[in-house]
Amino acid sequence: MFYWLTEFSTTASFFNVFRYITFRTGGAIVTALVFVFLFGGPIIDLLRLKQGKGQPIREDGPASHLITKKGTPTMGGLMILSGMLVSTLLWANPANPYVWIVLGVTLSFGLIGFYDDYLKVTKQTNAGFSGRTRLLAEAAVAIVACILLARLGKPPVATSLVFPFFKDLAFNLGWAFFLLGAFVIVGAGNAVNLTDGLDGLAIVPVMIAAATFGLISYTVGNALFSEYLQLRYVAGTGELAVLCGAVIGASLGFLWFNAPPASIFMGDTGSLALGGMLGAVAVATKHEIVLAIVGGLFVLEAVSVIVQVVSFKLTGKRVFRMAPIHHHYEQLGWTEPQIVIRFWIVAVVLALAGLATLKLR
Repeated sequence: MFYWLTEFSTTASFFNVFRYITFRTGGAIVTALVFVFLFGGPIIDLLRLKQGKGQPIREDGPASHLITKKGTPTMGGLMILSGMLVSTLLWANPANPYVWIVLGVTLSFGLIGFYDDYLKVTKQTNAGFSGRTRLLAEAAVAIVACILLARLGKPPVATSLVFPFFKDLAFNLGWAFFLLGAFVIVGAGNAVNLTDGLDGLAIVPVMIAAATFGLISYTVGNALFSEYLQLRYVAGTGELAVLCGAVIGASLGFLWFNAPPASIFMGDTGSLALGGMLGAVAVATKHEIVLAIVGGLFVLEAVSVIVQVVSFKLTGKRVFRMAPIHHHYEQLGWTEPQIVIRFWIVAVVLALAGLATLKLR
């Protein structure tokens, strides 16, 4: 919305500042942060009133959680998504299709997560609705998004998988790109969802990844920078930096309430939406493989669950004391703050490794 103020730049040069993505990204961060600060408390009070007993705690999880986390409301993702949405609508260029596609994925995944949270709270069970149905809904949204993203790009790059560390290494996947892109988006959403098991554990790595991909989006969407760094230029993706900024601001505001001991959990409403957003940005900017590096912590959490399930079904034995892997470290005696902060450090290191791919080619 504020982007339209550039129309007045002919009468007042000050309005030219709204042309700059960097300025509007900063504005998006502050706006989303202030929004969540102002409305976070009332939202938590309303959710606590509506939910009563709060999010049901896994009976097969760490025993301490049945005491320390019982009664805490969930669906905190509503705070994040509302702050992100308001901020993005205010600061992003409304004529940019990439913004609308990524917003569509984010809100659709958030709606799927909200329905899952709703069932868990109302039925006081961890089951939610059918996992297969949920995955099919996520896949449908992701495939539609990938088709739209491919139509925006220039062939053959639009349907190609680009490899980091190499200047010209890319494979045109054709129609298979839609399956790969959908896998990235759905996988990212569920990986973040699995990571969200301790107070503050998922939200900070999400912010780190969003900041990283905000920079990647800005670089890939800038013809001069992408040429200098020998990246695949994707016109229009620079505007996604504003959306990433809005996510960072909203997540910072949420962390204020989610810091141990958490006043609210983000739930599937937030984790699915934020993971889907990261996946969609990665597909739009042709950095799908880099997402696996930057979001390596999320990948590790997801892989730990897969390994645990496969091992138990095939051999009857567990590789980890408990999965996802953050619960394994709880069982080893690590305190919750130790796990959370050490995982944050890992997320920072992986983000730096991901950013290194922009130059090492």
